[in-house]
Amino acid sequence: MKTLYYRLFLVSILSSAPAVAAPWTHNLYFENDLFADTDQSYTNGIRLAWVSPDIDTYLYDPELPSWIREVNYWFTPLYPDPENSKDNIHRNLVFTVGQQMYTPEDANRATVDPNDRPYAGWLYAGFGYHAKTQNTLNSVEVNLGIVGPAAFAQEAQDLVHKARGIDLFLGWDNQLKNEPGIQLVWEHKHRLFKQSMYGPLGYDFITHYGGSLGNVATYANTGAEFRFGLRLPDDFGTSALRPGGDNSAPGNFDTRLRQGWGVHAFVSLDGRFVLQNIFLDGNSYQDSHSVSKKHFVADAAFGVAGVYNKWKVSFAHVYRTKEFDTQTDAQRYGSLTVSYSY
Repeated sequence: MKTLYYRLFLVSILSSAPAVAAPWTHNLYFENDLFADTDQSYTNGIRLAWVSPDIDTYLYDPELPSWIREVNYWFTPLYPDPENSKDNIHRNLVFTVGQQMYTPEDANRATVDPNDRPYAGWLYAGFGYHAKTQNTLNSVEVNLGIVGPAAFAQEAQDLVHKARGIDLFLGWDNQLKNEPGIQLVWEHKHRLFKQSMYGPLGYDFITHYGGSLGNVATYANTGAEFRFGLRLPDDFGTSALRPGGDNSAPGNFDTRLRQGWGVHAFVSLDGRFVLQNIFLDGNSYQDSHSVSKKHFVADAAFGVAGVYNKWKVSFAHVYRTKEFDTQTDAQRYGSLTVSYSY
């Protein structure tokens, strides 16, 4: 009888334990126009992001700090159940830090060019959530930071230019003034289809729409991504460094480990209707340089991505339409993403 009780006890313990621990995913995003042999406009962006393992009961998880559990309730209305099945939803926490910098075209001009964009830097930290099912992903993110000299954009650019022997930009004294920045971002992604062709060869199509609200940027956006290749990863695309784009955490980590490797090409589009862009409109409550922005802006990107066990690496060329009326040319830049899960 004691042996029977002991066996039942072991069965109950094993059946209640999780089968496999979910991974953390670390994402490094790096964008620079030197990849396209230019050095102007949106000239550099870098972001580090940490995506947590799935937290199915994140509202009440005792392992979370109490202040995070309180904040969770604020965002619950932003997470409708896209498939009417709460049992299929998995959630992740997302933590980010990043910096972006913007410069005009003429590096040697020390005075303000009224026909070109202002110098500007943006240093921020972000906190957000994913709520995903097999074919949908809702993301909400809050970014808090500083625009202006306190963002250290000039220091970062000067450091890189000196190291590479590139001439310094001379007009940083005219950059936007210090201003606290806040940005609330929401984005919905939906995988319309995923098809296999021959064995591991297949393709999928992922749409997205969302928006941003805040003094840094206020816009509505929509777009899509098409991927084609061998062993497509079980995630929601290969996003450029746009807010709400931290989607590289795999949907099924076991599958990703078993598949070993994969490679695919992708093409993505994103269009935005812009109401506010501090990097073009200038400071919100101080006099500063500004230009007349265009309300409709679009990005088109094409690239290649590879997955090997816990790693995913992608590179894309991005083409951006003109952002302000006096801009001479559309912009091109490169976008590199490295993800690691463990």
